[in-house]
Amino acid sequence: MAGIADEISSSANFMSMSPTSLSSPYNPWLRDLKSDERGLLLIHLLLNCATHVAAGNMDQANAFLEKISFFASPDGDTMQRIASYFTEALARRLLRSFPGVYRALNPELSDSSFASRFHARCLFLNLFPFLRLSYLVSNQAILETMDGEKVVHVVDLSGSDPNQWIALLQSLAARKDGPPHLRITAVGESSEFLSHMASILSNEAEKLDIPFQFHAVISRLEALDVKSLRVKTGEALAITSLLQLHPLLAAADDSATQRRHLSSKIDSFMSSLWSLSPKIMLITEQESNHNGSSLKERFMEALYYYAAMFDCLESTVPRQSAERARVEKLLFGEEIKNIIACEGLERKERHEKLERWMKRLEMAGFWRVGLSYVGLIQARRMLQRVGFDGYQVKEENGNFFLCWQERALFSVSAWSFRRCD
Repeated sequence: MAGIADEISSSANFMSMSPTSLSSPYNPWLRDLKSDERGLLLIHLLLNCATHVAAGNMDQANAFLEKISFFASPDGDTMQRIASYFTEALARRLLRSFPGVYRALNPELSDSSFASRFHARCLFLNLFPFLRLSYLVSNQAILETMDGEKVVHVVDLSGSDPNQWIALLQSLAARKDGPPHLRITAVGESSEFLSHMASILSNEAEKLDIPFQFHAVISRLEALDVKSLRVKTGEALAITSLLQLHPLLAAADDSATQRRHLSSKIDSFMSSLWSLSPKIMLITEQESNHNGSSLKERFMEALYYYAAMFDCLESTVPRQSAERARVEKLLFGEEIKNIIACEGLERKERHEKLERWMKRLEMAGFWRVGLSYVGLIQARRMLQRVGFDGYQVKEENGNFFLCWQERALFSVSAWSFRRCD
């Protein structure tokens, strides 16, 4: 879709509307709105609604939610779909004033809910190139760093997809000096899936005649004891984290003092990773600031970010696609609700830009490693080969940014252990 900033400016035409002019969807001029006009109107309504929700103006916020419901739709055009999820998030935020009602409508996630979100992640992998680009770039960095190493240990903090490691196994098998002894440790919450992952990778390693061991660690990342990773002296260690670190920022409350200083939980976790002396660590995170202290700030950042994500799907996947609907509802919709409706420990989707992660990693003792030109060329060739028009990979100071059009949506950065003097 067109730039949200431009559309917000253009929405000034709607600013002088009286509330009663939007009170019914049956007004003739509202029925005749074109898609772009309706999009501008929805942006105006959403911004006004967010302002009233942030200020605690229940009646005014409720009135705007009612107006938005006339136009929003989870199966409409891009802006209608976005509006439907942001509207639900704002409504849930309002419900927090009534804890009993809120808890009744927001029960704890069941196993089936986790399974649904995991399925949505798999669909995300298929519908977008972002994760595949991260796999390719990360594997290339590991191959270059581990050249000549005889024993390589890869710790996968994401523990969710064997495809990345199948590709790595195949690349290691082609090394001129022969493959190393490879150990992969995967961290995850599902013992069933990690067992499945172990079987797939062990079979592939056997076919390729690569000495291989797989170790599963059943744990949430925030509760991980690095001793359970069984890192041994003498092995070259690589650590990968794909969209896993930002939930650790929820360990701190939102007081100004604690926000100026880094979360003790993320500090502690980074220090524990540093203590393992990794030869390389690859980190992929969302490139947006959804961890601001004010609701309005987060709302604006999220609106920009998810507009681009929905636009990706609008350009490549039919509106009636069931897979698209699942990704939007179970992945993007849930993330939007968490960013807008939740606070404290409950707010896990605390995405931050690379510049913030760089400060944390440097304070923890890590040294930034530039990703190679070979990885950049491979990523760009992959996009050309599979025909993902509109997607880009940009390089900046050795870091890669995975973009839709000109908007960076994910960052990939590489780090190494640096001994503190």
